[in-house]
Amino acid sequence: MISTFVTLLLCAIEVKAHGHVQGLTANGKFYEGYSPNFQYMNPKPKVPAWSAGGYGQGGITPDHFNTVDIACHDNPKPGEAYAEVTAGSKVKVHWTKWPDSHHGPILDYIAPCVGECTSAKPLQLKFTKIDQTGLMKPGGPSSYQFATDYLIKNNNTWEVTIPKSLKSGNYVLRNEIIALHTAGTVGGAQNYPQCFNLKVVGGGTASLPAGVPATQFYKPTTPGIVFNIAANLNSYTFPGPEVWKQ
Repeated sequence: MISTFVTLLLCAIEVKAHGHVQGLTANGKFYEGYSPNFQYMNPKPKVPAWSAGGYGQGGITPDHFNTVDIACHDNPKPGEAYAEVTAGSKVKVHWTKWPDSHHGPILDYIAPCVGECTSAKPLQLKFTKIDQTGLMKPGGPSSYQFATDYLIKNNNTWEVTIPKSLKSGNYVLRNEIIALHTAGTVGGAQNYPQCFNLKVVGGGTASLPAGVPATQFYKPTTPGIVFNIAANLNSYTFPGPEVWKQ
């Protein structure tokens, strides 16, 4: 009976979920992502992905932009392992099935760890944006394409290149989808930040710029956070810091 109950509960969690990263591929090796099912396992798997409190699967709403939740999702805790990746190579981020109605941009940030990322404090991480993709094809609601549409077509997989000049070391990669389907008014956007510990090898000599904590990325009224997609679209204004130009 208990086993049946737990099985049904886990299914309910997955149905409730809008999306999370189920794994990451770096240097050809697959690393399992954080799963809400881990809370029922003993021992819990040690993975590079940061965990999220509770179910950790819904979007982070703008009223939480000034809290720890915007860093790496709901009440995040650091991953207990690393994914090793060579500077200049691509990391593949594998999401669960993303809803095709949840159009929006995908942004990638990276932050250096002082010491081990496994003991990092989320609000002490100073992130630098390394990539962003938004409106990829202009048009009306039935024809425009955002980064999320490309994600879906690419088997729910997103690729991000780790800067070739970045010096070797321990970093936290932050991959984020901003769902805009209800973002036409203030408070309607849904942010889905996901974090992973990376051990960058074979790097160059470049250090990241100063970076900023995630709580300084956005405000509820920031253009690109407030954005009406129920219209003909020709452009999209990215929220947050500028992309690092190496």
